[in-house]
Amino acid sequence: MDDEDLISRIHQLVEEEHRLEHSAEGHGLSSDDAARLRELEAQLDQCWDLMRQRRARRSAGLDPEDAHARDATVASATSSDG
Repeated sequence: MDDEDLISRIHQLVEEEHRLEHSAEGHGLSSDDAARLRELEAQLDQCWDLMRQRRARRSAGLDPEDAHARDATVASATSSDG
């Protein structure tokens, strides 16, 4: 996945996240929607983590294509270190 594909995926996930949040205004999320929102948040953490890895590798003169998506729990932990 190149940077453009990754950015496109991030935008898709954010749009779905916003649709879910907007649909819940005034009455809250159903349990299914709340579970989907958690999935979206985990996927976004993974995408942002991968983007940071790619940028770091590029900055270090390494091939960004060697960056790989990490497990959601690892990606989530690294995104909150910040």
